[in-house]
Amino acid sequence: MLGKNLKKLRGKRTQEEIAKAVGLSRARYAHYENDIREPDLETLERFADFFDVSIDYLLGRTEKQNLTPQEEDADFQAFAYNPELQKFYKELPYSKEEAVQRLRDIWEILKHEN
Repeated sequence: MLGKNLKKLRGKRTQEEIAKAVGLSRARYAHYENDIREPDLETLERFADFFDVSIDYLLGRTEKQNLTPQEEDADFQAFAYNPELQKFYKELPYSKEEAVQRLRDIWEILKHEN
């Protein structure tokens, strides 16, 4: 059940991306996802924290995932895990307010062009 839930939570992301985010090798992560190995409690906690679900959900003891609406939204997932967009998203909080407002203005123009 753990492997099935890890695959489901991974979505379109690669095993490499998830492994790196939780501090594992891709091969070790693949073993967990394919139910070849069982993780220790610390690793289960890292998975639960990363995916924002309970350990019980990971192990199949409950169907409740504890996902936010944004995480359930496929469009948000595509945006959040797009490496090119991430660099802009991560820099945004450190930008001057004038620059952020210009970005909003440009976005409004682009939205109406489509």
